[in-house]
Amino acid sequence: MAGTSHGHTPAAWTGVIIAFIGFCVSGAFMVLANVWGFWAGLVVVALGGVVGLAMKAAGMGAPKAAHTDLSEVIAANRLAAKV
Repeated sequence: MAGTSHGHTPAAWTGVIIAFIGFCVSGAFMVLANVWGFWAGLVVVALGGVVGLAMKAAGMGAPKAAHTDLSEVIAANRLAAKV
C-alpha cells in the first residue's frame, strides 16, 4: 500500500478526521447515556464519508489506477516461466 500512496490524499484525510471526531462524540455521549448525542455523533461519522466522497469527486482523491486484464497477466507469467 505504501508504494501506491493509498489513502494519502486530502479527501481521505478529511473524511477520516471528520469520521473520527464523530466517533469520539458518539462514544462520549454513549458513556454519558445521552441517546441524542450518540446519534448526532453517528450522523457526523456518516457526514465524514459523504465529505470524503464529495472531495474525491471534486478531484482531491487518488486517481483510479488502470488495471490490466487478468488474461494478459496470466499470459505474461506463462511467457516469463518458459524463459
